[in-house]
Order: sequence, then structure tokens, then C-alpha cells
Amino acid sequence: MKVTVLTGGATAERTVAFASAAQVVAALRERQHEVRVVDTVGGLLAAEDEGRLLTGEVGRSLPNLEDLDERERRFLSERVATLPAVTGAEVLFLCVHGGRGEGGTLQAVLDVIGVPYTGSGALASALAMDKDLSKRLFRAAGVPTPAWFMAPVAPQDITTALGWPVIIKPSKQGSTVGLTLVKQAKDLDAAVAEAARHDDEVMAEQYISGREFTVGILGDVPLPVGEILPKHELFDYECKYTPGMSEEVFPAKVDGRLARQLQELALAAHRALKLGGYSRVDFRATAEGDIFCLEANTLPGVTRTSLYPQAARAAGIEFPELCDRICRLARNLGTRSRG
Repeated sequence: MKVTVLTGGATAERTVAFASAAQVVAALRERQHEVRVVDTVGGLLAAEDEGRLLTGEVGRSLPNLEDLDERERRFLSERVATLPAVTGAEVLFLCVHGGRGEGGTLQAVLDVIGVPYTGSGALASALAMDKDLSKRLFRAAGVPTPAWFMAPVAPQDITTALGWPVIIKPSKQGSTVGLTLVKQAKDLDAAVAEAARHDDEVMAEQYISGREFTVGILGDVPLPVGEILPKHELFDYECKYTPGMSEEVFPAKVDGRLARQLQELALAAHRALKLGGYSRVDFRATAEGDIFCLEANTLPGVTRTSLYPQAARAAGIEFPELCDRICRLARNLGTRSRG
């Protein structure tokens, strides 16, 4: 199969995207697919550029995005539809996180071009990226989610509606970029300002104390439940992408009833947002047994430390086979309408 991996992008998660792409490219080539790589900022990567950018490592510092945004905008509006590596592919494998790549813009452009791509369609991608809208749809579908409201945020609002501590985060961002756990009112303004650096909307969300779980969806089937045990108080950027900074247990050591509940809620969340292909849904469960859905990820990371490949492995699906299945799901989805 001719597969082009779209990666990079103009977001704070650019290095995460390259790290995911490194794994995917190697896996697909192992399965004898013909693979090319395109950066949505710079275009088709030559072999030497692949060697330089696709190292598999995630940088701890966020990239300088000053000029990347305009370059990506021009690429999507002027170049992508004329690039043979894109138009001539049988499947486009999306290894992008955040921004236009995960939020529906790239998907809308690709729908016009007419080449099948991995993951969800434009509408579903936009809904999942907007945490305010996705939480509204979770509630409508009977999927419990932590209470929240959108900025502006005042300390008295937190005290009355959500309680302390509280999560402050960008409404449309991933990898916990710009997210802060605020424990006292004096730190609130700084946390809101940090979140606002990454998005035009800021969310204040009830903090749920408890165990953290994740459930991958492949096709329309839940994968084994995983539990996340981070070294920090939150499963933050460093814990996600630094080996040894978290422990992930697949399958999670939970009773069958809780595992089934988490899988059923993950599938309900996946369907509520009209997601397609594959996704990963994250949860917190309190000591009292209450479950809360935190978010759904339409293009879950597939780096060396990522959760989704671990969930697949727990189901007996090794990484090269997983990438192959995702491509075939995309090709099948490309023959019918997407969400």
C-alpha cells in the first residue's frame, strides 16, 4: 500500500508528532508498505530530513512557533493539494497533534482532496478538540464528566461551583500543554494567563482525585483498560514523554465490573463525538467508585512511551500490525462518509 505519513505541524506538540511518526514509519516499512513523509509545515521530507527529524525522541522544551503557523497555513491552502506524495497515496497516516492537524482543518482539506486518512473526520475532530463542546456531548450521551465553566474565572466562582484544587487548561490543546493544577486563589490568574498563551479559550474544570485510566478504541471495539501511575501529581507533559516518569499497567488491575464500565463509557464517548477509525478516552475513578470522563483523543500519540500502543499490545496486537490495521480502517472509511 502507498502510505504517506503527515506529521510535524505548527503546534507545541510538534516534537511529539515527529516522535510518533518515527515509530509509524518504521512499522509500516516493516510491513512492506511504500512510505513517504510530509511535514505540514515544510512539505515532503528527503531521506536526510527523515533521519534528522524522526528520531523517536520527544524534546522537553516546546518548539518556537513564531514562523511555523504562517508556513503551515500556506502549505494547507496552496501546496498540499498539488503534492504527489499526498494526492497519489492510498492512505494518509496522520501523526499530528493539536492545532489544525488534529482540530479538523487538515481533515476538511483532505476531504476536498479525496484521499483516505486515518482517524476521525473534520466534524468529529473539531468536536473532540474543543473540550467545552465535547463535554456537553458527553453529558448528553450519559457519560459523566467533571464539572466546568469557561473563563473569565474568579476565585469565588471556583469556590462556589467547582471547589479547590481546580484544573485550569486551554480548551483546545493536548498533551497537558498549558495545564495547571491550582490549589489556592493567589495562583489562579497566573494559571489562566499560561493557558491563554496556548488558546483563545480557557477552561476551569473540577479536579477529580482518584485513579487514572485510559481505554483505546480500535474500529468500534474497546481495547483493554490501562491504568496510569505518574511520578508527578498529574500525568503531565514530562510524565507522558519521559521514560521512567510514569508507570502504565495494561491490562489494569481492576475487577471485571469496573473494566466493563470503563470500556462501555469509552465506546459511548467515542460514538457521542462521531469518532472514527481509532481513539483513546481518558478517565478518573474516585475511591467511591464514581467514574468521570476527562477527554477523548482523536489521534492518540504513538511514541515509544505512548498509551495507545500499550493498550493494543495488551490485546495481542503488536505495533506494526496495529499501524497496518489503522491504515486499512482508514481506507475502508474513505469509501463512505465521515463524521
